[in-house]
Amino acid sequence: MTATATSAIPVTTRPRLALVALSLAFFAVQLDATVVNVALETISRDLGGGIGAQQWVVAAYTVALAAGMLTAGSLGDRHGARRVCVLGLVVFGLASAGCALAPGAGWLVAARVAQGLGAAGLLPSSLALIVGQFPDPARRAGALGVWGGVGSLGMATGPLLGGTLIAVADWRWIFLVNVPVCVATVVLTRLAVAESPRREHATDVVGLVLGVVALGALTGGLIEAGQLGWTDPLPLGLVGAGLLGAVLFVLAERRRAEPMLPMTMFSARPFSGGVAAGGIFNFCLYGALLAISLFLQGPLGQDAFHAGLLLLPLTLAVGIGSTLSARLTARVGSRPPMLAGYAMGALGTAILAVAGPTGPVALVVVGATVLGFCSIAMPAMTAVTMGGVDPAHTGLGSGVLNTARQAGGALGAAVCGSLLTATGIVSLTAPMVAALLAYHVAIGATLVATGTGTVKIGKAPRAGR
Repeated sequence: MTATATSAIPVTTRPRLALVALSLAFFAVQLDATVVNVALETISRDLGGGIGAQQWVVAAYTVALAAGMLTAGSLGDRHGARRVCVLGLVVFGLASAGCALAPGAGWLVAARVAQGLGAAGLLPSSLALIVGQFPDPARRAGALGVWGGVGSLGMATGPLLGGTLIAVADWRWIFLVNVPVCVATVVLTRLAVAESPRREHATDVVGLVLGVVALGALTGGLIEAGQLGWTDPLPLGLVGAGLLGAVLFVLAERRRAEPMLPMTMFSARPFSGGVAAGGIFNFCLYGALLAISLFLQGPLGQDAFHAGLLLLPLTLAVGIGSTLSARLTARVGSRPPMLAGYAMGALGTAILAVAGPTGPVALVVVGATVLGFCSIAMPAMTAVTMGGVDPAHTGLGSGVLNTARQAGGALGAAVCGSLLTATGIVSLTAPMVAALLAYHVAIGATLVATGTGTVKIGKAPRAGR
């Protein structure tokens, strides 16, 4: 893949303000991935639809986000990451207002798709801009830690904020709050963030279409399987179409001169292993969060506010874990935080897997809190992955990483939600066992990404232990 930069990489003269702006963008994206979880029962009562419709409200956002990410990353490289980031913020804010005005479930799902497309524009661009604004490896690791921590805080804050807004106002406010955040972030981004250099390359329309079909059909099939059964022709057909689309996508990308996803990028072990670990990270966390939210408001009979309150320890654990990760990565390297995070996730899902029809509530809270510390892995994982990307393709690299993560989140919500539905939402065992198995795969991906030794940010690799 050929690309020519039109200028040197500019660096902002207001690095702290730039980091605030880019972190706010990530906060908004992550917030909307989870804020809706505790509102699903309330939305269903207001707009109609069963558990399948509730899953689509969640999946529509993550599928659109994942499907548009690679193209958005390439567009950022071509037209400027700051320009694409600002455009994504505008679309995201308008779509959020559309969600708040939704008269029915169909409208809401469509607006969530638009939200996802806006998020797809701003997420990889914000990460690429951070990489460009902080060229020093040590400072970049710290900036990525802040960026990842703020994003994790947005994801973790979602359930509590959603429950609070529903209790004091209405579910529509969980979307309206995005509008002023987007306005403020656009202003800060234009003031403090320097534009990235532009690189000319073609847009891969074929890859985009096949990627959308593959991910959308696969996610839809998994959701419908929970409603219609795993042997029904519709979910089987959708899953089959999704797998076929994925195969055709890989074949098409191998043959194109300027593919949306150059397969040669995966020859770098830190990048390929980090991308795999990132996808599994969101598969487990998003899937578990949806399952826990539905379980709390179903068998355990909690309303939206109390469900969000019970998830508060998890939200705090996610924020603490992300903050610790940046410091640990700078001191001991990337491998220990990644392994520690996935080990905590495995332990948390194991605790949750034994929760029966009555919980108990305390067991669910303990398991969810331990699970939240899986966030220790995220900033370290991001630093490792982006460290394996050619500096000329940071937009594309961040797009690939975030596509994998959001695709993992969409599939995790579909799989865990369907497993919970198939068992009558009487136990967390089935979805948590699925997440537990996935965490063990993530540990293997971490070993691939970090090799046999520990890599310290900004320093030479140490010998293996």
